[in-house]
Amino acid sequence: MTALLTSLLSVFAIILVGFAARQTRFIEEGAWRGFEAVTYHVLIPALVIHTLAFVKLDGLPVLRIGGTLVFGAVAMTGLMLALRGPLARHGVEGPAFTSIYQGAVRWNTFIALAVASHQFGNTGVALMAVVIATLIPVVNVMSVLVLSRHARGEPFDLRSTALTLIRNPFIWSCAVGIALNPLASFIPAALGSAIEIIGRGALAAGLLVVGSGLDLRQLQRPTLSHWLASGLKLLMMPALVLAAATVLGLTGAALSVALIAATVPTAAASYIMARQMGGDAPLMAEILSLQTVLAMLTMPIILLIFVM
Repeated sequence: MTALLTSLLSVFAIILVGFAARQTRFIEEGAWRGFEAVTYHVLIPALVIHTLAFVKLDGLPVLRIGGTLVFGAVAMTGLMLALRGPLARHGVEGPAFTSIYQGAVRWNTFIALAVASHQFGNTGVALMAVVIATLIPVVNVMSVLVLSRHARGEPFDLRSTALTLIRNPFIWSCAVGIALNPLASFIPAALGSAIEIIGRGALAAGLLVVGSGLDLRQLQRPTLSHWLASGLKLLMMPALVLAAATVLGLTGAALSVALIAATVPTAAASYIMARQMGGDAPLMAEILSLQTVLAMLTMPIILLIFVM
């Protein structure tokens, strides 16, 4: 219990450092944009590539942990689509619906990786790498489809969907890491070491970026959309994943990592996708901030009950 609380407290402490650094203008506004770009396009891909390239998949419940989380994402998508009509009757338009959807389905890889790494070391990183390789493509495809249909009112476009996915740093780094895995013994030690060194800065940088994006001033009057997205992501998603894990017989560190991935707030990249694809970007930013704050309470409670 102490180790888990320490992991969570250290992760959220780094997030708060990022928040404080931006709010106090200790670091100039323009510097944050560059720092975020380096984190997304260099540091995190290096961590994912190195982890997937050198991970030993033997003995890891790849299909069960992947199936557990994919089930949660697909089931939540079905629930959200069923709620589309009732939400529309309550004044929630298409762009706002897509932001609620992203808030309910997507997950913050930075926080999940940091907690899993701190709690389970290399095993946690390896299991989370399996989650990344399995879940990120599925979630991104579904998000692009929902935004295309309900934010823009456009039919499915294979070309634009493919381009969006290819440009996603998490997806292309997963592809590179998986492709290199059978060739790991042939990768020069200097190259492998260089990628590892770059990746070491990814988790701290990612958490600082999460903290820098928080804007608590926007949350003075949370609405139905805010609370619905937060309740579905922070409470319903863990319940769906726990149910699937029970059916599939997931236990031990694999169960813990699956629940960590399920309990984290939505992805910081949700705002970027909302802005680029016609979603309600301000609402998306508010949902992200609210969920990050609430997760400081819900994550410890859920993980302590079901992991310990």
